[in-house]
Amino acid sequence: MIEELTNELLSLSDPKRAVIMQGFFKTGQGQYGEGDVFLGISMPDARKVAKKHSHITLAEVRKLLHSKIHEERMLAVLILLIKCKDDPSGIAKFYIKYMKQVNNWDLVDVSAPKILGLYLLQGDRSILCKLARSPSVWERRASILATLTFIRSGRFDDTFKIAEILLRDKHDLMHKAVGWMLREVGNHDLAAEERFLKKHYREMPRTMLRYAIEKFPENKRRLYLDGGA
Repeated sequence: MIEELTNELLSLSDPKRAVIMQGFFKTGQGQYGEGDVFLGISMPDARKVAKKHSHITLAEVRKLLHSKIHEERMLAVLILLIKCKDDPSGIAKFYIKYMKQVNNWDLVDVSAPKILGLYLLQGDRSILCKLARSPSVWERRASILATLTFIRSGRFDDTFKIAEILLRDKHDLMHKAVGWMLREVGNHDLAAEERFLKKHYREMPRTMLRYAIEKFPENKRRLYLDGGA
């Protein structure tokens, strides 16, 4: 079954796209995606393959998650998203167990809100603080991205709690992720976002702040950027 699936992925590969993706996802020595291998498959094609093969077992999904090929790990994540509709708790526990294999920002972004976030929406969310303090940038990113589901349900406290933990994170990918989630809060409740910003904006990394205030009117953006808000 896995062989049929991987052969189908290979048939969709695009070497020229793969080269572009290798650069875009920073796969060079010392970069965050070092060693990741790409086939050059588009997301629409990956989603079609995932839908076609969503019946594979979790044991087979686990094999895909441990692949060195990026699109095979993406396929595993996309299949988990489909399976999650029928068994959100079971899939979330499986996801948490193998989170170390969800190891690039696109894999995290497509999965953390809909698998981890949905699972934690009505339950104990203490794992988010643990993930936010992880040495793995991908687990830290998952901790804040998972809160997107809470934000869309009108719950912002966890986003602010995780954002406070991550305020001094050194990784640019985290600055962007936290700023993005704060902006999402503002899309639902601008006053809530601004209360958080006024408390913390002077200590935020510049990129985080820029992402958070991206949709503010220009005059208000300048106040925050110049330290006069």
